Amino acid sequence: MSLRIPVAEHTARPWRIHEIASDFRTEDVWAFRTPGAGPDDFPLMLAALRSRTAPQYQTRSVRFLFAVRWRLGALLGWDEPDTGLGGRVRSLRDRLPDDLRRTPGVKDPNIPFTPVYEVADECAQELANKTVHTICHLGWVPVGNGEYELRMAALVKPNGLFGKAYMAFIKPFRHLIVYPAMTRRWEQAWRDRQVRRESWEVPAGHPGHPERRRQREDESGTLSEGAWL
Repeated sequence: MSLRIPVAEHTARPWRIHEIASDFRTEDVWAFRTPGAGPDDFPLMLAALRSRTAPQYQTRSVRFLFAVRWRLGALLGWDEPDTGLGGRVRSLRDRLPDDLRRTPGVKDPNIPFTPVYEVADECAQELANKTVHTICHLGWVPVGNGEYELRMAALVKPNGLFGKAYMAFIKPFRHLIVYPAMTRRWEQAWRDRQVRRESWEVPAGHPGHPERRRQREDESGTLSEGAWL
């Protein structure tokens, strides 16, 4: 299961996101178990997550909460184009240095977030509406014994008092319903990665691509089973 960890676990690490989002507040930081993961497996983890974003993988309670949220947004104009990226706020991509600008990441059609950047051990996506400008930051962190785990940080910039009140209102739902369900889905996706890994959209040439892994196995004569357990 995931573990909520201190904010300092995120802010103390040399993530690239700190360069471009210093005006955002770190709302939550969570750790997700990925047993057997190695330093090159971050793109495999991202591919695993993308394989579980379709609605059928969501619990009924989460689907209900999001249906209510989108219905309220439609009625109250929270999600109109002029309240989002390129309207009320500028995209974080406008702040990127040249090297990050060349690594936008993969857009997942099943989620409303827009990719900002993706590198070997971290990525960021953003969402903006009338209530908040938020960032979902994912990072790949060593945890000992040569293994790695996934960290997720939610960075937020509420839109005035209304945005702060909105964030306070939804906090119990996020912690009691959304995050626990997301944890089960994400960690199961990692455990199931061996079955679907050949079809995942890992960029060709990346160390985590199955073909590159097979090449390393041929060259070394072995491939740690722990990478796929």
